[in-house]
Amino acid sequence: MATNRNRMANAIAQARPMYDGLAAKKDGEQDLVAAAQAGDQIAFQRLYVAHRGEVHRIVFRLLGPTDDLEDVIQDVFLQVHRSIGNFRGQAKFSTWLHRVAVNVTLQYLRRKRTTIVSRPDDRVDERPEKDTSGNPHQNAETRDRLRAVYRALDQLSPKKRTVLVMHDMQGMNAKKIAEVVGAPVFTVRTRLFYARREFYKKISNDPAFVGDITAAELSRK
Repeated sequence: MATNRNRMANAIAQARPMYDGLAAKKDGEQDLVAAAQAGDQIAFQRLYVAHRGEVHRIVFRLLGPTDDLEDVIQDVFLQVHRSIGNFRGQAKFSTWLHRVAVNVTLQYLRRKRTTIVSRPDDRVDERPEKDTSGNPHQNAETRDRLRAVYRALDQLSPKKRTVLVMHDMQGMNAKKIAEVVGAPVFTVRTRLFYARREFYKKISNDPAFVGDITAAELSRK
């Protein structure tokens, strides 16, 4: 039987995308960026192909399953297309792209918060990943837990939500996150500490996880 912590990890793992997107070699990326900045649409398309998978992962994990996922991803690349001329190479292109993806996604979340108080249950995709278990009860439990994860995330501030998702779901370290969000590493670590504490307190009170997280586990967050 899986441990409580493993069950939590398995639930959060459902926030991973259904596919990794197209992979492409990034050799000569600086040349591609320069060409795209000069208006070369083929160069921009190659950047899109190379980076779409990672943008998908960032947006998916920040939002959770939603019918608006593809729209937000397209908004990210529209913003990249509009502002690529402002990229000066002071950071890696991927870091700059992550920053754009995070900012566009957070703007989407803020707009949604003004019209939706809480996430309706039918907002979560009924098929977050291909079903191979053949166990409908387990699948239903997984969906309930995924909903619970994003109900808890919805209650965090955008800054806390971002560092929690990027660190615990994306696997980014604090230094990389600091580069993306434009904050000191110490600030990122502080946000992560409080984000984890708030997240696990909220999720421990959700019916989908009640009894799975002990007070001792919470105290270690």
